[in-house]
Amino acid sequence: MAISNEKKNEIMKKYARHEGDTGSAEVQIAVLTADINELNEHVRSHKKDFASQRGLMKKIGHRRNLLAYLRNKDVQRYRELIKSLGLRR
Repeated sequence: MAISNEKKNEIMKKYARHEGDTGSAEVQIAVLTADINELNEHVRSHKKDFASQRGLMKKIGHRRNLLAYLRNKDVQRYRELIKSLGLRR
C-alpha cells in the first residue's frame, strides 16, 4: 500500500529545496500526500479495513500539522506548495 522507493525519491527530487534535502516541510508534505492518495484508493475498495483507515487519518493529521507549520513560517512557500500538489480546491 505504501508508495515505492522510486516514486518517493522522484517526489523528493521534485520538491527538495537543495541537493540532498529529504526533511524539509515541502518534501514531507509531498510524500505524505502521495501516501494519502494511495491509501485513499485502498480504503475506497476495502471499506471494512479499519486499520488502514486509522493510518490514513493519522497521515492526514500529520500533513495538516506540517501545512500549518509551513503556513506560519513562510506563506509564499505554502501557497506554491498547495498549488503544485492540488490541495485545498
